[in-house]
Amino acid sequence: MPTRTSIRTIEACLASIRAQTEEVEIIVVDNSSDDGTREAAESVADTVITAGPERSAQRNLGAAASSGRYVVFIDSDMVLDPEIAAEVAVEFERSPRAGALVLPEVSFGSGFWARCKILEKELYLGDPRVEAARAFRREAFDHAGGYDTTLTGPEDWDLPDRLRAAGWEIGRIRAVVRHDEGRLRLAETFRKKRYYGRTVVPYLARHGRVGAHKAARTALLRRPGRFVRRPATSFGLLGLKAVELGGLVVGMTEARRGPVERGAGPGPEDPGPAGPATTA
Repeated sequence: MPTRTSIRTIEACLASIRAQTEEVEIIVVDNSSDDGTREAAESVADTVITAGPERSAQRNLGAAASSGRYVVFIDSDMVLDPEIAAEVAVEFERSPRAGALVLPEVSFGSGFWARCKILEKELYLGDPRVEAARAFRREAFDHAGGYDTTLTGPEDWDLPDRLRAAGWEIGRIRAVVRHDEGRLRLAETFRKKRYYGRTVVPYLARHGRVGAHKAARTALLRRPGRFVRRPATSFGLLGLKAVELGGLVVGMTEARRGPVERGAGPGPEDPGPAGPATTA
């Protein structure tokens, strides 16, 4: 679990990982937090490492430090169903060609914009063009070289895309992870997407049309019935996506003009996402 100033959410996240019905190893890679995140991690995790500069590098370091046959990357603002680890182990044993597994993700939070994000995650459930794998067979992860450390944001899609290209299958489990959106603010959302947009350009150059479909999030257009049932939230979601798109465009434009500044991160709880809670 890569972390950075994640004290608001990390305790619930770690508690849900430790409560798994399958034995797990928890590795936290903290990017020099000064808000008690590291201390909270040390009280629960098996190993805590201080390292940066970004979550892709942190994830790779965590995976290298772990000992399990399977590696599962969990963001520090997520809460897991207790069956996640067990289902991951069963599915990998059942499907020897599966190199990675999607963990279905839903959201919770407070306020209008969080309700819009909750609706968005519902629309993405079961859509392979949007959902990204978080659990990996170690053999496949190592063969792919782990996460691309030059990407922040698109790396979640990039690694599964590379695994598919290498002949691995991407499976899916039923238990879910619940993403704590907190109270979303449009200014922070724009800033985060602007930061992510700075590495979208190389991702699109690598994956072309497939990557463009994912970045555009066309899944929102494939379930119009959901919009009819919740019109106010749906219109809010369209506004939220417009803000996010604006941030991405600004970030992509900045990236084309000059070198990308790395290491600062998009916000307190974003570079502190996933780290390997690995099944033993």
